[in-house]
Amino acid sequence: MRGRLHHVVLDCADPDELAGFYSALLGLPVTYRSPDWVVVAENEHSSGLAFQPVAHYLPPVWPEGVPGQQLHLDVMVADPEAADAWVIDLGARRLPGGDHVYADPAGHPFCLVRKPDWAPGLDG
Repeated sequence: MRGRLHHVVLDCADPDELAGFYSALLGLPVTYRSPDWVVVAENEHSSGLAFQPVAHYLPPVWPEGVPGQQLHLDVMVADPEAADAWVIDLGARRLPGGDHVYADPAGHPFCLVRKPDWAPGLDG
C-alpha cells in the first residue's frame, strides 16, 4: 500500500482571493469552488493547491517567529530577478532574509527559484 499526494492545503482568511493569486502565479485554473474549499490545479482530476478558511487566521512569520513559517512553496520561474515585479503586481510582498522570498496575500512564504535544466519548459 502507498499513498499519493492529493492537495497541499493552505489555511487563509479568504480562499477565493488566495486561489486567485495562485491561479495567476502558476497559470493554472481554479478547478473547484465551494464556500469552504477552493482548488487550483491543472484540471479537475489532478492534484494541486487547496485553500480553506480559518476563522481567526494568523499569517506565518518569516523566517521564524510565532506562528513560524510552517511551510513554504518553491515556485519555478525562468528568471527570478525578472519575475520580481510580476509577483509584486499579483499581490505578493517581499520578505527579509533572502533573495526572491515573498509572502502571498495571506502571508504564506514562497520563494522564486530558477528553473533547473532538468525541468520541462515554462509556458508564458
